[in-house]
Amino acid sequence: MSLRCAVIGGGAWGTAIADRLSRNGHAVTLWARESDVVEAVNTRHENPRFLAGIPLSDRLVATANMEAALRGAGLVVYAAPSHVLRPVVATGAAAVPPGAVLSVATKGIERETLALMTDVVEQEAPHYPVVAVSGPSFAAEVATGQPTAVVAACASREAAMLVQSAMSAPAFRVYTSDDVVGVELGGALKNVMAVATGILDGLGLGFNPRAALMTRGLAEMTRLGVALGAKPETFAGLAGLGDLVLTCTGALSRNRAVGVAIGHGQTLEAALAGKDSVAEGILNTQSAKALADKVGVEMPIVDAMYRILFSGWAPRDAVAELMARELRPERD
Repeated sequence: MSLRCAVIGGGAWGTAIADRLSRNGHAVTLWARESDVVEAVNTRHENPRFLAGIPLSDRLVATANMEAALRGAGLVVYAAPSHVLRPVVATGAAAVPPGAVLSVATKGIERETLALMTDVVEQEAPHYPVVAVSGPSFAAEVATGQPTAVVAACASREAAMLVQSAMSAPAFRVYTSDDVVGVELGGALKNVMAVATGILDGLGLGFNPRAALMTRGLAEMTRLGVALGAKPETFAGLAGLGDLVLTCTGALSRNRAVGVAIGHGQTLEAALAGKDSVAEGILNTQSAKALADKVGVEMPIVDAMYRILFSGWAPRDAVAELMARELRPERD
């Protein structure tokens, strides 16, 4: 089934999704705020700002006009950064066609409201099914056809299956889930753990501490998710463990790269300077700590990350304190 699709957000991930949908035979319009991205996609079939050197489908069309992008769309995919998702959705909400399925490929927790990304979309564009898409998926590897598997989560099985059908390809496998909270939290919290892992690497520490941090980080992610109604098994899947492993160890991880710079002694401002792409883990550290405090869930790694990033705590001191915590059973 061929669909008319709108992808809202011309960064690396939005462009990769738009390219994937276009190569699947759908009529796709990519909305981008940046005029150079629109021009490059339409004239040279590339996005040198965010996906340099990767050819895009010659059927893909880009525009800076939100209403034009949304016109006639049966599937709308939002891929704007988490801190601007709400105003982006609100800008085009009136132009979303009746009967459309909305999908959110943004990973994050809104800092001001602590809302998940599907909640943000539902609040700004109500009365549509909203599907969360998450999983281990570097944009550049998706765009170059590397085998990838992700999850489409929604309370509506029909909406999740529509996204699954639209996006799936021989090298892009989409599973479905009804655990929206688990899938979304996995995608947001793994970015915090990736910054933390990068800090360990920047300090020159080895594989043992990396494995310990990732494993205990997964325990924290699961603990918060279960407290908010998620299924624990979701965190053992693609949107949890899968995305955690990728983002904490992959050389293409923006969040890990920022952590490495901080581990080398750079300030947060210096580590973020000059980058077009957003390291969501920085914003999500604030959101995750606030959400954990709100529901009374202990997240010592998140707490340590907050103090390192926003209170000037020395990373080596943080490692020492985490290792000196009261001994307890692993399940706690």
